[in-house]
Amino acid sequence: MNHASNSHLPVLLVDDEPEILVLTKMTLGSEGIYNVLTIDDSRKVIPLLEKEKVSAIILDLMMPYLSGTELLASIAGNFPDIPVIVMTAADEVETAVECLKTGAFDYLLKPVDPNRLVSAVQKAIKLNSLENEVSSLKEYLLTGRLEHAEAFAEIITCSRKMRAIFQYAEVISKSLHPILITGETGVGKDLMANAIYKLSGVKGPFITVNVAGLDDVVFSDTLFGHKRGAFTGANSPREGLISKAAGGTLFLDEIGDLNPLSQVKLLRLLQGQDYYPLGSDVLKSSDARIIVATNHDLPRLIAAGEFRKDLYYRLCAYQIHIPPLSERPEDLPLLLHHFIEKAATSLNKAKPVPSPRLLTHLEASLFPGNVRELQAMVYDAVARHRTGMLSLESFPGMRKTAAARAVTAVSAAAKDADELWKLFGRFPTIEEMEEYMVTTAMKLADGKQGFAASLLGITRQGLYKRIKHSKISNSPKINGK
Repeated sequence: MNHASNSHLPVLLVDDEPEILVLTKMTLGSEGIYNVLTIDDSRKVIPLLEKEKVSAIILDLMMPYLSGTELLASIAGNFPDIPVIVMTAADEVETAVECLKTGAFDYLLKPVDPNRLVSAVQKAIKLNSLENEVSSLKEYLLTGRLEHAEAFAEIITCSRKMRAIFQYAEVISKSLHPILITGETGVGKDLMANAIYKLSGVKGPFITVNVAGLDDVVFSDTLFGHKRGAFTGANSPREGLISKAAGGTLFLDEIGDLNPLSQVKLLRLLQGQDYYPLGSDVLKSSDARIIVATNHDLPRLIAAGEFRKDLYYRLCAYQIHIPPLSERPEDLPLLLHHFIEKAATSLNKAKPVPSPRLLTHLEASLFPGNVRELQAMVYDAVARHRTGMLSLESFPGMRKTAAARAVTAVSAAAKDADELWKLFGRFPTIEEMEEYMVTTAMKLADGKQGFAASLLGITRQGLYKRIKHSKISNSPKINGK
């Protein structure tokens, strides 16, 4: 059975026949759409919409007092963001066309096929949800506001990039669709998942499982549980984590390491929101929201045949990429002070003061790791610290990285110099380099100055002046040739 995610906003049914309302509500409920309002008097619709938001409207055309046609025009004019599905016994092409022109989302004929009805409602709910999210995101980005900054309290940052991510997370947190969180190891993907859970307002628990290294049997047993006797040693039934996360959120970390068989089972869970415990033929349903995280490049894994493309598209209904510290260096001093204070408190020591040199080094260089690595370095430095300021000498890992970076830079410069030495027989002057570049460009362009100028990134007039006022007409002597 294909259960639809229940919308946070209700679906409104409008029909003057009570039995049609009951039947339609039951049809939607059988597919997981339980939040449904019903009205049998068309005059009450507009007053209700002025007080309450709905995700979609199913509207009958033939009604007393205020016809569905009139009501459709009023809804389209005053509430254009609400998709309206017209449901009528009038099998007239002109009527259908007129309704669609007025603004109807879809047109269904009575008696309505249940699958057709559910499909239309699901599409309408999804469209309304996306439009609301886009509208909310625009408002957030324009105002720069956060409604629930406290949900991100554990993520220490002053980065504008991170604040934009927080705003996006607030917008998508209420949706029940899966979320994919990507980023390097140690950037705080688990903290972001927990923040989204807090923002979602769901009543169930936040359950975390790291799926890296789990074979298919262990993965299936961990997620779906088993019945007694399902395999050797299964002496009692076990409830899976997906069941424990009912009404809440299941966070699957390291999803890029999930084995192929388990990927198929996770895809089935996402498609139908149901599963079989190991050894059982009784289908169980799940209403847990799924959040996954990985430090892998999933499109690259898909290209290599190591990750299912259909699973990827199911997982990334929404995607959040957390940038590494190298892309937000402004966070380094803030994180340094935060971790020094936490480390000193946990070790029951006086809080040391970071030296100006240490802060300068952090601000001037690209930190090689992420939040987790910086925290480990700071805790180690504070543990070994005795007196005075906390200096760069207290961070052996950071000193080694700085030294390695310097060696790499010198080596790269030496390599470049060596190549020039081989080319000219000595280190060339700027004038010689210019002559060499212009001459080479002219050769590549077969003497065409316009083409040569574009290769050099200068104007044709600039190239002409260089040729006229130099010895470029004669090829430079390279390696004595």
